[in-house]
Amino acid sequence: MEKENFIFKLALCLALLVSTSSCFGITEDDLKGYSGVTKDRNIMQALEIMKGTIGDFSREAILGNNLTNHPVKIEFKNLSEMGEAYGNFDALGWKKKGRLYIYINPKHQDAPKEALAALLAHEALHQDEFNSINEETYAWTLEAAVWTQLCDDNSELANISHPLATRENLIKKLFEKGDYTDTYIRKSIISNPGYQNLPSRSPGFEDNL
Repeated sequence: MEKENFIFKLALCLALLVSTSSCFGITEDDLKGYSGVTKDRNIMQALEIMKGTIGDFSREAILGNNLTNHPVKIEFKNLSEMGEAYGNFDALGWKKKGRLYIYINPKHQDAPKEALAALLAHEALHQDEFNSINEETYAWTLEAAVWTQLCDDNSELANISHPLATRENLIKKLFEKGDYTDTYIRKSIISNPGYQNLPSRSPGFEDNL
């Protein structure tokens, strides 16, 4: 998949922030399609929830429509094993020997599947060894848009007490404060110490996009 098409489709997805009617009647047959991605049932359900939402672009990327043309492997993992700096991360996108992985902090194993869906929408955008302020801005904005859409479908999500839901609500507030643009999300990323050493641009996430 060419990166230009990747960004075009993402921009289109962000422009189509509309509410959908999601009853989440997930069956065992629905979940079988994710067996090549993960063994965790909660993650499977999160992926199925993304279907028909703004996050469907990321779901397709996870299933193999990404820069490697292979499914992304997803699992809960102690992120400090990837380096001490990652120990407190909520999730981490990783590329190893030409394959993409998404590792999620084990503290989120019991997170609402909707919150996991939003998080996965973000992480699925990291598909190479490079990162940037622009790339994180796109990823966080998509995450906010997915969570916002899911909350529009189910207002009770905003009241859930869980660390991952708290994260999603904070990002959602930045999204809404910026009138559903990346304005305040970008400001938050730029001021985040964890992103201080990132370049402004990375392949596929140029300033003119």
